[in-house]
Amino acid sequence: MKPQRPDGSADQRPAASAPGTPVRITAVPAPLSDDVSARARRYLIQMTIRVVCFLGAVVVDHWTRWVLLAGAVVLPYVAVVLANAGRERRSDPGTYLDAPTPPVLPPGPGPAGRSGAAD
Repeated sequence: MKPQRPDGSADQRPAASAPGTPVRITAVPAPLSDDVSARARRYLIQMTIRVVCFLGAVVVDHWTRWVLLAGAVVLPYVAVVLANAGRERRSDPGTYLDAPTPPVLPPGPGPAGRSGAAD
């Protein structure tokens, strides 16, 4: 049975295989709060760029006005897709130790009822 947290949810920490065995933390992802704040920060930066594009489209009287306007129209779609992309998937680097070889069974006495001699 997995240990319970005070809120009643199951503890998701990996159990050590033996006492004294260190727990690998290289495969542990970043905390969810860090991931959410990074995505929110990225979205805020993209929306700031969108506002600059709109203001530039109003101020500039040149062909670049249409490029800025196109950027202001397309950027929200890209920002929402990136903000909703979710957490990065990290692959487990695996272990760098060779697995122990399993023990080999000794040869058996042979099939039952046979003496090994030809009839």
